[in-house]
Amino acid sequence: MVDTKNPGDKTLSVSPTKTLTLKPRVEQGTVRQSFSHGRTKQVVVEKRGKRRIGGDSPGPEPAGTPEQASVRTPAAKAPPPRATTPAAPRAGSGVVLRKLTDDERSARASALAEAKVRAEEERRIAEAEAARRNSKEGIEQAEREAAEARRKAEEERHRQEEEAKRKAELEAKRRFGQTESKPAPAKTTTTTTRAATPARPAAVAADGSDEDEAPRLVRRPGGPARPVVAPKPAAKPAPAKQRGRLTLVTALSADDVRERSIASFRRRTQRLKGHASNEPKEKLVREVIVPEAITIQELANRMAERAVDVIRMLMKQGAMHKITDVIDADTAQLIAEELGHTVKRVAASDVEEGLFDVADDSTDIEPRSPVVTVMGHVDHGKTSLLDSLRHANVVSGEAGGITQHIGAYQVTSPDGKKITFIDTPGHAAFTAMRARGAKVTDVVILVVAADDGVMPQTIEAINHAKAAKVPMIIAINKIDKPEAKPERVRTELLQHEVQVESMGGQVVDVEVSAKNKTNLDKLLEMISLQADLLDLKTNASRPAEGTVIEAKLDRGRGPVATVLVQRGTLRVGDIIVAGAEMGRVRALISDQGETVNEAGPSVPVEVLGFNGPPEAGDRLAVVENEARARQVTSYRAHQKRENAAASASGMRGSLEQMMSQLKTAGRKDFPLIIKADVQGSLEAILGSLEKLGTDEVAARILHAGVGGISESDVTLAEGFNAAIIGFSVRANKEAAAAAKRNGIEIRYYNIIYDLVDDVKKAMSGLLAPTLRETMLGNAEILEVFNISKVGKVAGCRVTDGSVERGANVRLIRDNVVVHEGKLSTLKRFKDEVKEVQSGQECGMAFESYGDMRVGDVIECYRVETIQRSL
Repeated sequence: MVDTKNPGDKTLSVSPTKTLTLKPRVEQGTVRQSFSHGRTKQVVVEKRGKRRIGGDSPGPEPAGTPEQASVRTPAAKAPPPRATTPAAPRAGSGVVLRKLTDDERSARASALAEAKVRAEEERRIAEAEAARRNSKEGIEQAEREAAEARRKAEEERHRQEEEAKRKAELEAKRRFGQTESKPAPAKTTTTTTRAATPARPAAVAADGSDEDEAPRLVRRPGGPARPVVAPKPAAKPAPAKQRGRLTLVTALSADDVRERSIASFRRRTQRLKGHASNEPKEKLVREVIVPEAITIQELANRMAERAVDVIRMLMKQGAMHKITDVIDADTAQLIAEELGHTVKRVAASDVEEGLFDVADDSTDIEPRSPVVTVMGHVDHGKTSLLDSLRHANVVSGEAGGITQHIGAYQVTSPDGKKITFIDTPGHAAFTAMRARGAKVTDVVILVVAADDGVMPQTIEAINHAKAAKVPMIIAINKIDKPEAKPERVRTELLQHEVQVESMGGQVVDVEVSAKNKTNLDKLLEMISLQADLLDLKTNASRPAEGTVIEAKLDRGRGPVATVLVQRGTLRVGDIIVAGAEMGRVRALISDQGETVNEAGPSVPVEVLGFNGPPEAGDRLAVVENEARARQVTSYRAHQKRENAAASASGMRGSLEQMMSQLKTAGRKDFPLIIKADVQGSLEAILGSLEKLGTDEVAARILHAGVGGISESDVTLAEGFNAAIIGFSVRANKEAAAAAKRNGIEIRYYNIIYDLVDDVKKAMSGLLAPTLRETMLGNAEILEVFNISKVGKVAGCRVTDGSVERGANVRLIRDNVVVHEGKLSTLKRFKDEVKEVQSGQECGMAFESYGDMRVGDVIECYRVETIQRSL
């Protein structure tokens, strides 16, 4: 029994063999969904069962027609198709099928139409693809046939060439009478046969693929009918090309002659180059310049050898080295000679070769002015005499009226010739200046005061002139004074092997008066005559050479050096080297203060442009470029540092030096920082302070330089608790403030002997004072009393001299000193007294000592401290 009033209600089925059941079409369940941040949600899920036509048996669903399958595709999104005509119910099923509605019929029709259109489009695409594939296969087949034809033509040509070659060989053998042997079969034929035998399955496969060109339609349940695309055929080998590349066809045909590919040609070229590199090359013999020390890398570069070969040779000698290690010249020479090179040994000092004393061309020499040095004892009138000759007042510019700078000037003689004068200080501290002046001079004028005679610095000047082997002219000055005795001066000079012309000698003497300008013309005449005898000539067109007379650091102009040009001409722009300093000449200033563009031989000038102030006495030279200048200055700076380090360490030496070091090991140092205006004054100060040193105390120069006192000098003095001495210089504002803030003393001086005297007094304060004992008297112990709260008191009689309270005493027992101390108590009749005379009795007590016995002798004395001085 079926109720069909409500078609959407659940169906009730009655079976005679089964119980009454209710089967829902929708199955419900819950699923928990998880979201971010831990949120969850329960969702009700419904599962609809498939609609089955017929009974409730779970048999497979009929496939239906292709149209029904296309309706069930997802693209159609239509309800599942149903039969157009109601199916007859099965016997006993009890199911009544309902008819399709109009909407369902229209949806089904539209879905079928869309499926037909889609199937037609896919068929057209498959046909176009098949046509394109067929045309491509036809082109490839034509290319293969063309390649085969070319191959056969090439084989025919090779066969003909082989045949012609074989005939030529037979003809040659027949001519030489040799028996003809059966020719071997041509390799080409065998190769051709072997290459032609294999079949080509690719072609067969391609032919077989053309049997069925129409695409097949395959229907699957639940989807529309779709054409099946035929699989693509296997890739065919590309046809052989004219450029001779390796292809499958040419590889299978071994008799085909192939050209070399580009890659093969490159490989062959590389192999040939590799073999050529392995061939023994001709050994290049080089002249290797080996200095005193050289790195392994530099040595290998100079030999054009590999550094590993040099290291390998050193390892054979038992020495392990790295490429950056420095080896000596002997080892480098041994390595270079073993490798077949010639070696030229050079020293580091060779960089100075060619700087000085290069011979002049005799055709280019011309006369030059004489250089005259004025020497003599202090205050004998050297500078006054030069002032009279120059008509200038130089003495007023010197502190204390003594010359402390070496100066160079030019004077015109009555005959119109130029004479260069060098004025040297006469103070004992300026010995080095006088020696330097004597080295660069042609003539020495020895000034001797007629009233004083020969003095110590006069003797020293004579010795300098003799050492320099230059002629002397004796100028007997101050003849205007009443006490002047020129004859006494001539007689005293004889004691030092100086014999003037008036006494039968060779030395010219002139009596002059700088104050009254007496006989100055005669002095200049004698200088010119002496210069003519010397025949002074030089080449003025060559690069300049000279000597630094003085050097200083000017605040506005920088390093300034007074240079006496001796050879050649010094010009603005020249690259110069002097000692460890180099530079380019920026300006030349004459002795008159005028700026000049060049300075010839025997001309003194101030040179501006040095990187730093050179040392007085350094030789100046003009070099060709800055590289040579840097090379020379770096070598000299290195030598200077090595000498300073060696003198500071003091380990070079003999036994005498070691003993002197032991003596001075415990002496006290007086630290000083010295700044001077010029290099010559600084040199004189350092020499004078060095002479002040003794075994107990010595001046320790922390820093000495030219220029004003800077803030760095104050910082250095603060670190070592040193004093700062400025000679003719001043401290700048920052340095003065820093010295005042840190309590550093700065002393300023203008006269050198004042400076030396003050340093001498300060160094004397470091000397340990001398202790002197003065005997006061002796006393003999007659009785020893033991007094409470006081201790032992000795009753004594003064036998000699006197005894004073608080004096030092010695307790002598059996002629042996058993105690030394001080007298704490001295009484006479119970009264404290200050002194007890000889023959009187008194009571004595010692400080912290009570072991006194009858018969002991007390010796009383006083200790005096005497301050020592240098």
